[in-house]
Amino acid sequence: MGNYQNSVNTKDLDSRYFMQAFGRDQKIVKGEGSYVWDESGKKYLDCVAGIAVCSTGHCHPKVVEAVCRQAKELIHISNLFYVPNQAELAEKMVEISGLKGGRAFFSNSGAEANEGAIKLARIITGKKKFVAFVDGFHGRTCGSLAVTYKPAIREPFEPLEPECTFVEYGDLKALKEAVDDDTAGVFVEGVQGEAGIVPAPEGFYEGVRKICDEKGALMICDEVQTGMGRTGKWFFYQNTSVTPDIVTIAKGIASGLPMGALVAAEGISFKASEHGSTFAGGPLVCAAALSTIDIIEEILPSVSEKGDRFAKGLSAHNPRFCGLMIGIPVGEEKCKDVYEECRRNGVIVNCASHGTIRLVPPLTISDEEIDKAVEVINAAIDKTDL
Repeated sequence: MGNYQNSVNTKDLDSRYFMQAFGRDQKIVKGEGSYVWDESGKKYLDCVAGIAVCSTGHCHPKVVEAVCRQAKELIHISNLFYVPNQAELAEKMVEISGLKGGRAFFSNSGAEANEGAIKLARIITGKKKFVAFVDGFHGRTCGSLAVTYKPAIREPFEPLEPECTFVEYGDLKALKEAVDDDTAGVFVEGVQGEAGIVPAPEGFYEGVRKICDEKGALMICDEVQTGMGRTGKWFFYQNTSVTPDIVTIAKGIASGLPMGALVAAEGISFKASEHGSTFAGGPLVCAAALSTIDIIEEILPSVSEKGDRFAKGLSAHNPRFCGLMIGIPVGEEKCKDVYEECRRNGVIVNCASHGTIRLVPPLTISDEEIDKAVEVINAAIDKTDL
């Protein structure tokens, strides 16, 4: 198998057999810490981390050990049985969420977590509609897409359920007008990641909470990208005075293994047969998640300092940031050029919406690695300005 893998032309096979849903031109074959290597052997400092997924860096030894140890015992058993590591992880997720008396449910992705939140909000409130925000992103499955704003990816698949009204991010007056007596929930991100790292305005979360309480709607905090320590707290809402009704989580939860979760406050829970999944919360991914949490607990106090270091180093370009979510507005015309220039010089960045360079590096990134990334990114932006 190894010889076969080395002899095939990945690009040719991909173009012939794989649905062409992604734009890509490079193969990454190895990762370690904050670095990855392509098939030619070139090394890159990875400031995207699988889109905020590899929270503990690539192939963290403790995570690898936990996965290998569990793989030797049991890989899958289904939720017809008590699953090794699952209850332990549920306890830990409720603990770090701060939702006392709450319960967790696991999924295989962030989109699935948001699908679960839609179902849970409907079954608990008896209401049908949702409100979400312009430029918000909650997934690409039909339900999660219905509460995702971007017209280019949503409109081709309409009509979608549930019915959703979109209001401008940060506009509490518009939100109050949109939330009515048939609104089951409001989906909100503390930092709009796909929109180019747009943090919530001061007091916004408190305003959303108040409006939801007045109308009997659930406040659903999408922490798929912001969660698991990314903003300097376990979850963004912990930077505010707000406690949500439902939290959705994925990306950084299991250091690269496909996993999602939702945690709901006390009294908000699925009953028997109201939700389910064959693969969700399996022993392997739960082992990875427990190990990931142990690692993040040790480094969480340093995340905000690392974000500040990035922001200070990139200050000439007016970055938006919250913890290790950094957005550098460079404009639609320049974004790809900056991305390519960074890649040529061994740093991987990402182009998000509205011409923004997005950085969501491993939480384990070192000060020296941050300084290296800053040097390359500043040079790339300056070069494309010429």
